[in-house]
Amino acid sequence: MSYTIERVLDCENHLGEGPIWDVEEGKLYWVDGTGRRVGKPAIWRYDPRDGKIENWRLDRDVGAMVLGRDRNAVLALDDGFYFFDFTTGKTELIGLVDEEQPRTRLNDGKCDRRGRFFAGGMDDKEELKICGLWRLDPDLSITKVDGGIICSNGPCWSPDDKTFYFADTFQEEIWAYDYDLATGVPSSRRLFASTKDDAGVADGSTVDAEGYLWNAQLISGDLVRYAPDGTVDRRISMPVKNITSVNFGGPNLDEIYVTSMARVKHPAVHDHFAVEAKPQFGAGSLFRIRGLGIRGVPEPRFAI
Repeated sequence: MSYTIERVLDCENHLGEGPIWDVEEGKLYWVDGTGRRVGKPAIWRYDPRDGKIENWRLDRDVGAMVLGRDRNAVLALDDGFYFFDFTTGKTELIGLVDEEQPRTRLNDGKCDRRGRFFAGGMDDKEELKICGLWRLDPDLSITKVDGGIICSNGPCWSPDDKTFYFADTFQEEIWAYDYDLATGVPSSRRLFASTKDDAGVADGSTVDAEGYLWNAQLISGDLVRYAPDGTVDRRISMPVKNITSVNFGGPNLDEIYVTSMARVKHPAVHDHFAVEAKPQFGAGSLFRIRGLGIRGVPEPRFAI
């Protein structure tokens, strides 16, 4: 089946991440995780009906954002969870995590279908297994549900809610867990897919209505669709190498939005990243894929 890839917005995101299609508003949200380090906005909103772009600035790094039922948002900032008000642009602390680990920060996150917000940490030097996976419940309690993580990415759930997927980018693995939707507890972690033999590493993910997992591979620029058994179903080569995350959108949830990264200086101690003097052409842009004939599932809101 033929498809098209278009660059929707040349936003030059330092670290574009976490696209969320809001089925109620018909708008796309995403974050620029480290944009504030280079004077750029941290939260972005795009209305494809008229092309309107809105953005907000933060004074901390942001790992992930989920929408709330009150039409505001909850953020996983570097040091913990916060409410965010789109009208005032202000944040309100919910709770801190990993206060004893100054080199970690919260990274990718999403809500399950009961409205719990899962977000995991990353070692800023992308080296040590010192990070946790955290769950923010509707009563605003925070629970650590896993650990031993270098760089959290790609949390998402199978359509039947029985499997939780999660990637550790620099352990070069995507994991699957059994998931208990009633309690919000993932268990029986196992290898779902490895990127050790790939040109890229696993970043953000989403799951389509058929139960296949889509992962944006950082460094290679491949958008990879995995079957439920972990085998590769297809690869789509994107126009830039450092794609970061993926989500379905559009009125019929049959379009795919892909974020990317323009950052060229990395604090990592490994040598995965190519040495670049300036970003690749189009790096940091927002992309959209049409014509695949595959639909996604709506992203849940936080429960309050």
